[in-house]
Amino acid sequence: MRPFRKFMSLMLAGVLIAGLSSCSNQVRTDISVPSLTDNATKKEISKTENETTGTTPSETDNRFGKAVVVYFSCTGTTRDVASKIASVAGCPSYEIVAAKPYTADDLNYNNKKSRAAKEQNDASARPEISGSITDWSSYDTVFLGYPIWFAKSPRILCTFVESQDFTGKTVIPFCTSGSSGIGNSAEELKALAKNNGKWVNGTRFSSSVKEKDITEWLSAMKEAGDI
Repeated sequence: MRPFRKFMSLMLAGVLIAGLSSCSNQVRTDISVPSLTDNATKKEISKTENETTGTTPSETDNRFGKAVVVYFSCTGTTRDVASKIASVAGCPSYEIVAAKPYTADDLNYNNKKSRAAKEQNDASARPEISGSITDWSSYDTVFLGYPIWFAKSPRILCTFVESQDFTGKTVIPFCTSGSSGIGNSAEELKALAKNNGKWVNGTRFSSSVKEKDITEWLSAMKEAGDI
């Protein structure tokens, strides 16, 4: 009898082990895993994105009022800088375009008879502008950019400034050049402006300026109370 009982005990133990093994290998199908399509998960993702995003459009508006970057560019250097300023400030831009485009010969500074040389030597020269800026009266801040030609702003800037009313506006001049500074160009433009508003000190940028530099420039003006 004892051998038989021992045999039965071994059989029962085997059945029990097999049952436990089967339970441990069974896949649970009643556990739900949240997916990215769940509403709760969507809300969490949206919240995270909003918290990590930088300056919002409303914050940018509060910082500069309603701003616009106005610029004149023939070679593309001033256009590139203007684009970076518009990107950092979060505002639109407007390019001053000559009704008669400037050619490479027009910009030959070594030729005293070139178009640019003649215009810059004639204080009364006012090159015609093609088109006009819309909603001008709605802007509070104007970034005004141009290249330096013969130590001055191009005469087409005079055309633009004289045609606009700057009442209540803050004007932030900036220029581009190979080496020359902004000089008295901004003051000369201010003197031509109708109801000239508030003009802050102008700044020269090189073609290699980075958006980081633009950000620091704007922050410095803000801290100084210029804008």
